[in-house]
Amino acid sequence: MNTDFPRIIALQRKERNISQKQAASDLGISQALLSHYEKGIRECGLDFLVKIADYYNVSCDYLLGRTPEPEGRILSIGDIPDDDGNNNMPSPEVVAFNRKIINNSISMVFKLAQKANSITLIKEISSYLMLNVYKLFRIIYNANPRNDQKLFSVPKVVANDDASAIVCMNEANVKAASCGIPIGENDCVEDTDVLYLTTAILSQTYPEYSSSLLNLIKISEDSIHKKRNA
Repeated sequence: MNTDFPRIIALQRKERNISQKQAASDLGISQALLSHYEKGIRECGLDFLVKIADYYNVSCDYLLGRTPEPEGRILSIGDIPDDDGNNNMPSPEVVAFNRKIINNSISMVFKLAQKANSITLIKEISSYLMLNVYKLFRIIYNANPRNDQKLFSVPKVVANDDASAIVCMNEANVKAASCGIPIGENDCVEDTDVLYLTTAILSQTYPEYSSSLLNLIKISEDSIHKKRNA
């Protein structure tokens, strides 16, 4: 049974504020049957797959989890704007593809932090991302013992653990601020309604970044499922 289909059809219905009773009536099935479809208790036939795709105006591939974009588009490297202004791609295509997805998804996160009008979110997200890149760079740098550690002021033996501790604090502060809880001198998100998001809102409000983010979510969750099921 496809595990993405129940989740996605329920998401599409709720994003549109359509009751399960109304959706079932529009689709010509009982509410109990639609409930079974949304819970993954029963698997629908191909006719219903096409019908519900038309109902929500999305592609069948999207409903089946084959693409993260509702219109069914498959993202290619040429579709992704280069947010950092560097259009040169000397690296292999897959590296450039991943770099663009990450760059644009980060830009999306900052756009949302700005929309929330929270200095804390911007500050803590910046620190979180910088420190994680710092950690990765030091790991790569340390691969060659001839590389001079004098490049850094923090000793190798404690650098990554100290950075990880601060990253955890960054994440905690982001969670608190996002929930409207000011910690110490930090501000917080006062109106979470500005962060109400649906797949349609993402695509319409952030067309230059939404494809990257939706694909990053799919790639990341595919990786999580693969690791957990290994």
